[in-house]
Amino acid sequence: MSQFWSLMEGEFGAGYAHTLARHQVLGSLGGRNAVDALEAGVPAREVWQAVCDAMDVPESRRLGEDVTMDVPRRVVDSIGD
Repeated sequence: MSQFWSLMEGEFGAGYAHTLARHQVLGSLGGRNAVDALEAGVPAREVWQAVCDAMDVPESRRLGEDVTMDVPRRVVDSIGD
């Protein structure tokens, strides 16, 4: 569940994510909003996919923000040692 909210907030912003989840009725979830679907036991992954489909979230962003670490070159070079 925490991953669902992390994805929602990462894509739509902390404030709008919760509004969207409460007010956007999704036909693919039986005419429920995301919160109602989750409370009814629909898997969070399925709810996330339904939200993404409805909001036209590109495939490249459906797994969340791509976070890369800035690792010093000497550390990267030493990994093979």
